[in-house]
Amino acid sequence: MALVRLQKAIADAGICSRRKAEELISLGKVEVNGKVVQEMGNKVNISKDEIKVESRKLKVESNNIYILLNKPTGYICSANNKQGKSVLDLLTSENSLTHKPINPFRLYPVGRLDKDSDGLVLLTNDGELTDLLTHPRYEHEKEYEVNISKNLSSTDQKKLESNMIIGEDNVRGLKIKKILNNKKGQTVTVVLKEGKNRQIRRMFGQFGYDVLSLRRIRMGELKLGTLPIGKWKKIKKEQIVN
Repeated sequence: MALVRLQKAIADAGICSRRKAEELISLGKVEVNGKVVQEMGNKVNISKDEIKVESRKLKVESNNIYILLNKPTGYICSANNKQGKSVLDLLTSENSLTHKPINPFRLYPVGRLDKDSDGLVLLTNDGELTDLLTHPRYEHEKEYEVNISKNLSSTDQKKLESNMIIGEDNVRGLKIKKILNNKKGQTVTVVLKEGKNRQIRRMFGQFGYDVLSLRRIRMGELKLGTLPIGKWKKIKKEQIVN
């Protein structure tokens, strides 16, 4: 078993957030093998070391959880449902391809996918993977199918593929992989390496294109595939990053 930082072990066990765990460590409320530990750099072996948080013995789950979900429109990517139906509400056995129930406690969506969009959502309790996939410095690709109301002109395509300013945001250009005609306009497959609020809709809208629907089909190495809308399944970390 690999060594992990003490605050990560506490957070992975579902006791509290990593930031709160660091606070508890600094206050002398964490013990490792009977000794109080107050340094942040300490690493522990969760299969051998006895860890206590405020005198309570830590029970660490053996593995992180990774869930691939095909989000329908109308659901928000949030860990709570105070502002509407949460994607966590979909994690029932009826919506699972394996029909095994799962406790959504401590699971959270990786990155944004707005309420009006559908497609790939990754849910996990792996904080390090979340940072790897969402921090701009890692430049992980996200791929979308965008249905627009009219044909995309070559001039506007070049503009969308260049850096641009939308309101107060300076955004990077999209990579346009494919354009197909459909009954209502065109389906444009795009790739971006950042994810600012409603970025794709705002970029197309700046040039007069109405986005009729938007579906995320890939995040890094992970693909949506044929997973039905509203369904979810457990996956392995190796399917997400190499």
